[in-house]
Amino acid sequence: MTDKKFTLRNVRPWGAEAADVTISGGVITGLAPASGAFESGDLDGGGLLAIPGFINTHAHVDKSWWGKPWVPYTYSDHPTVEGWIANERAQRGNYDIPNANSAAAVLREFLRHGTTATRTHIDVDLGIGLKGLETVQAAVAELDGAIEVQTVAFPQDGVLRRPGVMQLLDEAAQAGADSIGGLDPGTIDGDVEGQLDGLFQIAVERGVGLDLHLHDFGSLGAYEYRQVIRRTIDAGLQGRVNISHGFAMGTLQPAVQEEIVEGLAEAGISWTTVAMGGTAPLPWQRMRERGVPLGLGTDGIRDLWSPFGDGDLLRVAFAFARLHGFRHDDKLATAVEYATKHGAPFVGREQHDLVAGARADIVLLDAENVPDVLVRCPQRRLALSGGRVVARDGDVLV
Repeated sequence: MTDKKFTLRNVRPWGAEAADVTISGGVITGLAPASGAFESGDLDGGGLLAIPGFINTHAHVDKSWWGKPWVPYTYSDHPTVEGWIANERAQRGNYDIPNANSAAAVLREFLRHGTTATRTHIDVDLGIGLKGLETVQAAVAELDGAIEVQTVAFPQDGVLRRPGVMQLLDEAAQAGADSIGGLDPGTIDGDVEGQLDGLFQIAVERGVGLDLHLHDFGSLGAYEYRQVIRRTIDAGLQGRVNISHGFAMGTLQPAVQEEIVEGLAEAGISWTTVAMGGTAPLPWQRMRERGVPLGLGTDGIRDLWSPFGDGDLLRVAFAFARLHGFRHDDKLATAVEYATKHGAPFVGREQHDLVAGARADIVLLDAENVPDVLVRCPQRRLALSGGRVVARDGDVLV
């Protein structure tokens, strides 16, 4: 955040008529029709389209080898979650994963693409302890507030099946993690109730959130959703629990989907997706109607799970739109909204928009309108984070 007071002149908020945006103390203080007047310290928006900064609600910045020499993908052509985990554990030491330099490089790539806030999962396990959390905290400090980061201590290798991991999660919560995570309690730990009971206990005792990776399909997936819903209500953790991926949701029968969505709404549980190709579309319209927050994320970026990913959340919004069959302008705009303003609750914000009182996270693009932004994914011409210019024409300035 910057204490500077200035005006971002001649921009088109969400593609509307040209406006001047006044900023003070890193916060938007007002919008008015473009006046054509300039004062010392003002920024010229050049009539570019303006949207809020992107919010990446599901990342893994500790795992990446971004900025390092290319690492060939060597795992099986028929991968499984269990196999990916084992492969990563066997190889990560060869590539100095995790390390603060790579994490900072990924965060800078986020900024280059206009992402000004993120929630990132960070591996916590018996092999590395809390090193991942420490390296990401160091990377965030290196960027000096240019990007806001919420952290999730994530037990990628399982919880109950690795005695001592539950204690590590508790220690991570005490060491500054905003949330703790879980992973497929049915197939990884073989004990849905046991894993969830332990995680919810830590969340309540330490006052942190929960963000659970749930990949399981079929009746097991639905059962896990029901168990998370019930425990969230019983623990009074409404608004503090998130389900990541949740691949089963789109495959469930409509009546079961409706039941789960109603439960999510009652429990105040949010949902994040990376819009992975080949997965079933979510009942996103019903989720929106019932007020279930839905966020978009990049997942891993150039790591031992996959060589793909470039940190551009707009491309994820594009994939979300394609996966769900969007073609009309209002729905194309909705995809961009999910990647920006609707990400607010995932990083602890009440609002994230081009309105007075919101943090001055603003991205400028050369585009005709918001649907054009989505389908072309143009370069981010300017990115402000807390009123501070952090990227310009593809160059990161921090």
